[in-house]
Amino acid sequence: MNNPLSTLAVLPSVNQLAHPLVQALLADAGILGLDVSRDGSGVCIIDAGIQARGSVAAGLRVSEICMGGLGRVQLRSGASGEGWPSWLDVCSSQPVLACLGSQYAGWSLSASRQETGGQKFFSLGSGPARALAAREKLFAELGYRDRASTGVLVLEVDRAPPKIVVDKILRDCGLQASGLTLILTPTASLAGTAQVVARVLEVALHKAHELGFPLADIADGVAMAPLPSPGADAVEAMGRTNDAILYGSRVHLMVRGDDDAARSLARSLPSGNSPDHGRSFAELFKQADYDFYKIDGALFAPAEVWVSCLSSGRTWRAGAPDMALLQKLWLRQA
Repeated sequence: MNNPLSTLAVLPSVNQLAHPLVQALLADAGILGLDVSRDGSGVCIIDAGIQARGSVAAGLRVSEICMGGLGRVQLRSGASGEGWPSWLDVCSSQPVLACLGSQYAGWSLSASRQETGGQKFFSLGSGPARALAAREKLFAELGYRDRASTGVLVLEVDRAPPKIVVDKILRDCGLQASGLTLILTPTASLAGTAQVVARVLEVALHKAHELGFPLADIADGVAMAPLPSPGADAVEAMGRTNDAILYGSRVHLMVRGDDDAARSLARSLPSGNSPDHGRSFAELFKQADYDFYKIDGALFAPAEVWVSCLSSGRTWRAGAPDMALLQKLWLRQA
């Protein structure tokens, strides 16, 4: 198999690229509504929505950090007829490394009640520090492992991780405590909602990977999705952020290879290929007894996909947003 990152002359360090972004986030913590502290070992903890009020602006910054400094995330006002007032635009000229090598929430971190002396803990770590630990099989496929003296990890949690989990992160990443930053973004918060919806391009990359499309042939990516208000609780918030991508998003991938492969990718990618399409994620999640993995995997995809083949210049489009469904789920008339 071709190395998906073989087109890069020099493999960049996603942690080194993210470091100045983290420093800028810390410098603007007060403006962005963040609380910053250090735990007993010296690890930097950024609260982006647990006790801190957080902000959408913080979520945009965290999203770019999560992409290892290889992506751009912007907020814009929806145009007339788009059906929603706030949208996120995401792009990357290195989408495989930015999305799968950094942003993807693939590092499972857990601790039992016995280990914590209290509540059990579970979170999926995302962001550049994943590439330092390289605990996931995905990194062997990418042929990538980062080396850096600083690292940053994003956790979608409503409480700080216990010491046993922090110690594991430090050990697996090979970092000193002073070199690690943990950003905590509960989904039911302004920053948390924004940084999850900003994963719209990553969702497309992950689905393309599951479909067996050669990652080395994905050259560039642009995506957009509506930004809902945070849900009242974690389940509602998870439902809204997923629905934003499943029913409101548009992704444009530019790929190498031949026309047949590009056309097939366009046809296979959209969430409309799932028999569960058309139902809210919160409803499906409840029906699945709150087990994420019981939901049909084909649903986790963008609503609308455009795929352009660079060798021929042709573009294929499949799927369509369902803004009427999102308005029904999110909007109340005054």
